[in-house]
Amino acid sequence: MPAVRMMPTQESADLIELTRSIAGKDLRPVVDEAERTHTFHREAFTTLGRAGFLGLPYPEEYGGGGQPYEVYLQVLEEIASAWAAVGVGTSVHALSCFGLFHAGTEEQKQRWLPEMLGGEMLGAYCLSEAHAGSDPAAMRTRAVRDGGDYVITGAKAWTTHGGTADFYEVMARTSDEGGRGISCFLVPAGSPGLSADAPEDKMGLMSSPTATMLFDRVRVPAERRLGEEGQGLPIALAGLDCGRMGIAAVATGVAQAALDVAVSYAKQRESFGRPIIGHQGLAFVLADMAAAVESARATYLYAARLRDSGRPFSRQASIAKMVATDNAMKVTTDAVQVLGGAGYTKDFPVERYMRETKVMQIFEGTNQIQRLVISRDLARS
Repeated sequence: MPAVRMMPTQESADLIELTRSIAGKDLRPVVDEAERTHTFHREAFTTLGRAGFLGLPYPEEYGGGGQPYEVYLQVLEEIASAWAAVGVGTSVHALSCFGLFHAGTEEQKQRWLPEMLGGEMLGAYCLSEAHAGSDPAAMRTRAVRDGGDYVITGAKAWTTHGGTADFYEVMARTSDEGGRGISCFLVPAGSPGLSADAPEDKMGLMSSPTATMLFDRVRVPAERRLGEEGQGLPIALAGLDCGRMGIAAVATGVAQAALDVAVSYAKQRESFGRPIIGHQGLAFVLADMAAAVESARATYLYAARLRDSGRPFSRQASIAKMVATDNAMKVTTDAVQVLGGAGYTKDFPVERYMRETKVMQIFEGTNQIQRLVISRDLARS
């Protein structure tokens, strides 16, 4: 059953209907095979890009969709309910454009942003390193100035779209001043010395390649630095606030899909002479699942509306990410339980949903880091 939405305009309501149409026609028919065979479907992103979905939260003057986050995130949820990996990839693409839009000069934005938002290109975001995940200030990848260029050397772990992206937003160290010594660069795919390690063998999101990106003296023109030297970490952390809302929406979409399967199964499966949804013990589980999905949606929408109104939203973004992903993990686990033995098989998608939501509690800042962000904000308030 589709989620009941109260969209702010008729245009945004039509956008949701378009998303559902594309999801039903182009995403759902191929997701099972793509996940089973670990196949990256660039065509899915091309379809979404041509419909304008890859640039939705950015202004129309740069080739974006000009939609508020309240609308963008609900579109993202609909995509993720059909195909989690594509939902994650869409969110990552938006994140990879963040540095250019918020820290780039007007000349840089006019030059590169329309192509990045136009739908034919796909981005990746390079922040984490093998030894510096939750502590990005400890990164070792280094960018050394050499005349009119920077030369980047190091490795960036856990890169979604690693090896398949058209451009990479890269954080690299330009001085030894800890968090104040990191700068941001826009690195095109195909740059000499840039390569991808073998993709990670993950437990979920099989159709989304995740790889370590290797920088072997990659030469990047200084004009591709975004912002001033030393501004990279603030750019990265501000981007993550938006990215966390994206992951909250994705997790909510997967949880909604799991709830839909569980309810449908419970209406059809009979036990002791009636559908199992008529048994209070199981019906209450489904009720709790529905409450978890709808509360997660309300939480990310609150954070989005704060952002859209120009008010601080960092704490609420962390709350949304934490609540939505924890709820999704519980909902998908309960969906497997509702289906019983059938839920443990690959005849139904709920076992995949459970595997997919686990990583959502980890990336874009683990939920333990979200609790740290929230508690520190409370201490300052």
